[in-house]
Amino acid sequence: MNGIKIRGTGRALPEHVLTNGDLTRMVDTSEAWIASRTGILERHIRTGETHASLCRDAARSALERAGVAPEEIGVCVVATVTPDTRVPSAACTLQKALGLSYDTLCFDLNAACTGFLYALHTTECLLAAAPKKFGLVVGCDLCSRLVDWTDRNTCILFGDGAGAAVVEWRAEWPSAGAVLGCAGNDELLRCPAPPEEGYLTMEGQKVFKFALAAVPWCIDRVLERHGITAGDVDFFVFHQANARIIDLAAKKYRIPPEKYYKNIQRCGNTSAASIPIVLSELADADRLPRGSKTLLVGFGGGLTWGGALVEMA
Repeated sequence: MNGIKIRGTGRALPEHVLTNGDLTRMVDTSEAWIASRTGILERHIRTGETHASLCRDAARSALERAGVAPEEIGVCVVATVTPDTRVPSAACTLQKALGLSYDTLCFDLNAACTGFLYALHTTECLLAAAPKKFGLVVGCDLCSRLVDWTDRNTCILFGDGAGAAVVEWRAEWPSAGAVLGCAGNDELLRCPAPPEEGYLTMEGQKVFKFALAAVPWCIDRVLERHGITAGDVDFFVFHQANARIIDLAAKKYRIPPEKYYKNIQRCGNTSAASIPIVLSELADADRLPRGSKTLLVGFGGGLTWGGALVEMA
C-alpha cells in the first residue's frame, strides 16, 4: 500500500511541424525510408518556444485537469536532458512560472527517455514523507538541441515537446510498483557535455535490439510485482521511439488495438516527454477513465529502462 494515482495530465507541443518531406531537402533520405523504418511521418520542432514555456503550458493544463491549485503541490520533478539553463533547474524555473509554494521540493532528473518513469517513482517516494500530498511530474525535452541536422541516422527520429501529470498520494492506495534499471553504456547512445560539447550519436541497430529485450523484461516484472496478467491491464503506454518496437510488444502480449496507442507518426521520439504526452492525448480522448490501470514502459540512454502500473483517480 501507500501509493499514487494520476489526477490530471497535460501536454505542450511546438507549433512548427517538420515533415519527412522537409527532411528530404535537408539530408540524403526519402519519406518512404523514414516511415518504413521508424513509423514517423512528422515531428514538432521548436521555433519561438523554450523549454520553460513548454513545461509551463503542459503543467498548467495538468493542474487544471486535476483540479489542483499550485499551492497544493508538494513535489515538482522535471525529467529532462535539455533544460534552458543548467542553473537554475527547469523545475525551479517552473516553480516561479506556476507560483508553486516556496516549500515545494523542486529539482530536475536525467534518465533520458526513461526519465518520466524515474521521476514518477521518485515523486511517489517523496510524497510519502511530504506534508502536501500532490506532486507535479513533467517530462520535457527539446531534442532538436541535441541532433546534428546533417546526420540522417539521428535527425529523422526526434521531436520536441512536454507532457505533465499531477499525482496524488494516499496511504490506502497501492504503489505504482515501478521497476527501474540501468546498465552504464556510453557507446550505444551518447551526447557530450561541456567542455567537449557535440551532438547526439547513436548505434541505431544495437539500441533497437536493446529495446526489444528491455520492453518485455519491464512488462513481465511489473505484472509479476502486481500479481496480475497482461489481460488485467486496461491500457499499455509505451515510450514512442519506434513503431515496430511497439507493434512487436503488442503482438507478443496479444494486446488488442484498443488497449495501446501510438502517436510517434505525429510526434517522433520526444524523449522524457513521450509517455506523458501519450497519457494526455488518451485522457483528452476519454480513453483512460477513472479507475483504469495503465502499464507504462520506457527505455533510453544510459542505458535505462523502466515500467510502472498507474491508476487514474
